[in-house]
Amino acid sequence: MAQPANRPVFAPWDDPKEKPLIRFQNVTKKFGEFTAIDDITLDIFQREFFALLGPSGCGKTTLMRMLAGFETPSKGQILLDGVDQAPIPPNRRATNMMFQSYALFPHLSVWDNIAFGLRRSDMAKDQIPPRVEEMLRLTRLERFAKRKPHQISGGQRQRVALARSLAKAPKLLLLDEPLGALDKKLRQETQFELMDIQETTGTTFVIVTHDQEEAMTVASRVAVMDLGKMIQVDTPDRIYEMPNSVYVADFIGDVNIIEGAVRGQDGEKAQIVWAEGQPPINATTAAPVSAGQKVHFAIRPEKVAIATEKPEGRANVIAGKVHDIAYLGNISTYKVEVAGGKMVKAQVANERRLARRNITWDDEVWLSFTDTAGVVLLN
Repeated sequence: MAQPANRPVFAPWDDPKEKPLIRFQNVTKKFGEFTAIDDITLDIFQREFFALLGPSGCGKTTLMRMLAGFETPSKGQILLDGVDQAPIPPNRRATNMMFQSYALFPHLSVWDNIAFGLRRSDMAKDQIPPRVEEMLRLTRLERFAKRKPHQISGGQRQRVALARSLAKAPKLLLLDEPLGALDKKLRQETQFELMDIQETTGTTFVIVTHDQEEAMTVASRVAVMDLGKMIQVDTPDRIYEMPNSVYVADFIGDVNIIEGAVRGQDGEKAQIVWAEGQPPINATTAAPVSAGQKVHFAIRPEKVAIATEKPEGRANVIAGKVHDIAYLGNISTYKVEVAGGKMVKAQVANERRLARRNITWDDEVWLSFTDTAGVVLLN
């Protein structure tokens, strides 16, 4: 039987020949004395699903509003397909924006909501109905075409807003917290629908969100922001596995961060002293470190094994006592107190039935992990 062809890897940011669709060049935005965006340079490529992620007030919405034309940079340039966007008003840009509120017209049907922007465009009247029908099929709303927004669910209203935004075939679609009004389960389902629609249309999506899981699920790349700056821009797996700072490691997902000092380094192998009388943590790092240097060691809970008997042959073994247990159905998180009163979390998949689990509160346990499981962070 013929083997299926390998799916091509989508990574235009790794190709120096690729020209970005969007380029921020040393963009700064000030409101009076307050700097909302601080000298940002960033490339976003065609067909990307790009996420701007960060806490409230970090500047992500301001960045998106500048892309849409609702705000003007105080310094720098924003280029779309090589064209400076500064003199182009919002309604003339090859972009569309989908707001968190969806902004649907309550008195219009789903069909007419999708057609609204097309009727005010240069599109020929006879081309509008087939385009609306195409958008209804894309978002699986055909049977709801005659309903008003109040007669459909929140998830369906979200799809109407998406269909309306895509109807004019923008080069760039901006999504401002588009799933914030949905409950958790529906939000998770809709994330995959968004990904499918983005891939089908080939439109470049830029999404603003403070939901880490959402950004990690939908995006080809994520920009983690703080105080108007880009802290790290990378693929979701690299953001999670190879954070470039304590801020990113702590912001994305669950993590143990242990402070220590370097005892020594041999090639990429480093030893980190973290508690008096305890063996050092053996870690792997490509960054040069020197003896006595203060560092942070970050390790995800799922990379930490927990056992009632001391394991053999592991690079790192730490004794502790179970302080707390969080049962989350598919996984359990054990909060373990180790030397110096530090708390380290270990996460275990619940492969066994409840009665067969053998670790409980106040048990003496051993935590272990490999020398490549964590990341040494210098800042």
